[in-house]
Amino acid sequence: MLLLNLDYVPDKKIQALGVVTGSVVQSKHFGRDFMAGMKTLVGGEIVGYTEMLAEAREIATKRMVDEAAAMGADGVIGLRYTTSAVMQGAAEVTAYGTAVRILGG
Repeated sequence: MLLLNLDYVPDKKIQALGVVTGSVVQSKHFGRDFMAGMKTLVGGEIVGYTEMLAEAREIATKRMVDEAAAMGADGVIGLRYTTSAVMQGAAEVTAYGTAVRILGG
């Protein structure tokens, strides 16, 4: 599946099929959350949260791609991500874009 944050597929004609989304709310377990809180005291990257968000983006992207594939799409253009904190230690990640069928050049 072609994924682009462009609003077109270079040198190709496309048919827009509709908006597709994928979403997940992800959290870390208490032990990691506690260690992340300790890290805020000394500064630096909170690796546990970086990993959590990377995993959440992967899941959200897969769900979006699955929705696009179910529509018969060859790709998703205008790909974007949003995040929001749902509660302490949990974040929602949403991937969204326009499912397209590539018609040719």
